[in-house]
Amino acid sequence: MNLRDIIREMLIFLHIDLTKNLKYDRITKRIIKNSLKYNSNCIDIGCHKGQILDVMIQYAPAGKHYAFEPIPYLFDELQIKYKNKAVVYPFALSDTSGKSSFQLVKNAPAYSGIKKRHYDISNPDIEEITVKLKTLDEIIPENEIIDFIKIDVEGAEFCVLKGGKNLLKKNKPIILFEFGKGASDYYGTKPSDLFSYLTEQIGLKIFTLDAYLKSKRNISQSEFEHLYISGKEYYFIAASDIKE
Repeated sequence: MNLRDIIREMLIFLHIDLTKNLKYDRITKRIIKNSLKYNSNCIDIGCHKGQILDVMIQYAPAGKHYAFEPIPYLFDELQIKYKNKAVVYPFALSDTSGKSSFQLVKNAPAYSGIKKRHYDISNPDIEEITVKLKTLDEIIPENEIIDFIKIDVEGAEFCVLKGGKNLLKKNKPIILFEFGKGASDYYGTKPSDLFSYLTEQIGLKIFTLDAYLKSKRNISQSEFEHLYISGKEYYFIAASDIKE
């Protein structure tokens, strides 16, 4: 862990939310702690360096954990780090299988994704690589029970969700997902489409992270669209109900 990561963890531990992302990270860890059981099975999509996967393993040490990270050097590091702890795949998840170009942002790898998007950095250094595409339904065994999924794929969230329709309908897991303007709109995704898919086809409710943590009500489609358009929230929870 480098100095930047250490400082980040200290700020999260001390509840010092200098940025919205720090607040989301802090709440995410509390949600995972409150939601997982000792043997919960989890999926981390867009695993990056494994910060969230670490928390999943911490609170569900007897669970089966899957991780997806298409950036080659990060995948290699994750394989070593999580040997015998998680199954790590080098695929980008979508709603189809095949191959795709992938925009690796070398000076800000967390922004990397299948499509170019708006970047909150100046002069992004982009290298276009080729990655394998898979769907969640073809990778995760049909009889595997999945309790929790985290999705952070820089705008391709709806594609990932559509590629896991069978898994989602069967398990109705808690899904923590990013969905923000400046990323998802580059994939042509409308908030109304994603909301309808999760609520009507999968049978889940959608919450803000704060509301889910504090056991408040789920949000409506119009509220979801407003939060998306205004940029007030860009991380959400989809779940069958509030988990105490």
